[in-house]
Amino acid sequence: MKRTTVIVLLFAVILSQAFAQYPSMVLKLGHIADPSHPYAQGAVKFSELVKQKTGGKVDIQVFASSQLGDQKTLIEGLIYGTIDMALVGTAALTQFQPQMGIFDLPFLFDDRNHAYRALDSVGMEIGKGLEPKGIKLLGYMENGIRNLTNNVREVKTPDDMKGLKIRVQTSKIFIEMMKALGASPTPMSLDELYSAMQSGTVDGEENPSAHIYTQRYYEVQKYASLTEHAYAPEPMLISMAKWKSLPAEVQKAILDSAAEAIAWQRELSAKSDQEYWDKIIATGKMKVTKVDRKPFQAATAKVIEMFANSVGRDNLKKINDLRNK
Repeated sequence: MKRTTVIVLLFAVILSQAFAQYPSMVLKLGHIADPSHPYAQGAVKFSELVKQKTGGKVDIQVFASSQLGDQKTLIEGLIYGTIDMALVGTAALTQFQPQMGIFDLPFLFDDRNHAYRALDSVGMEIGKGLEPKGIKLLGYMENGIRNLTNNVREVKTPDDMKGLKIRVQTSKIFIEMMKALGASPTPMSLDELYSAMQSGTVDGEENPSAHIYTQRYYEVQKYASLTEHAYAPEPMLISMAKWKSLPAEVQKAILDSAAEAIAWQRELSAKSDQEYWDKIIATGKMKVTKVDRKPFQAATAKVIEMFANSVGRDNLKKINDLRNK
């Protein structure tokens, strides 16, 4: 038997003994993404790590594709303790902690590394505000960088967006962002979006490439514009009621697993972004256009000022200070 195999087996035995005093437990984790989405894969990775670190005592069962409900239902489930864990967007959390909306602001970050530095410092501090509401933040996975699609015309400038009915999340920031660009924002849950675009209820939407591909929006959308207007983190959450019921050793295993899974998932997401666009282009069903982002940034600059007080001017300054000088 190889030495590495012996070490792995020995480690597993030690873990089993360490957690032998605790009963086996099952936790349910829900999200709205397709199982192939990078953060869906991150959730599975997290589950595997928890099982490994607890000697098989803790089983995180992952429910994808809104099986446990939409984002509002997932958040309410966390608060009332009927759902153990969830991955949801920051926009959905703003009604419980308005400062979480800071990460939805247009053109907030220079690049992914700037986003990671901000999320892992400022973001974790802001997340503490969720705890009195019954939710604990474990960290931020990545949904991706948001871009625009529509079924009416090629969008190269903000002027091209005038009059377009664009689906947005139920978020004042995204509503005002689309208004600033001349579009007509239509709040709607993700599970309704495909049929709404197919029927013409909305003309388009804005999402990271992973959703555009895995949800097959290219089938009902003719044009994509690489506006890269916002970065989309995906907070990883656990019910405070559930968290407080867990032994300290299990809490540590969850925290450690979350940190490892988040690092793994972010790398996967960054790597997959261009791959998804390549797959979308290869379908031949959607024209993908690179745009000059500066006019879009200029048009939406007032949105940052509009929400500066609610997200915290001090938080904006801290994020700005984390830019590469």
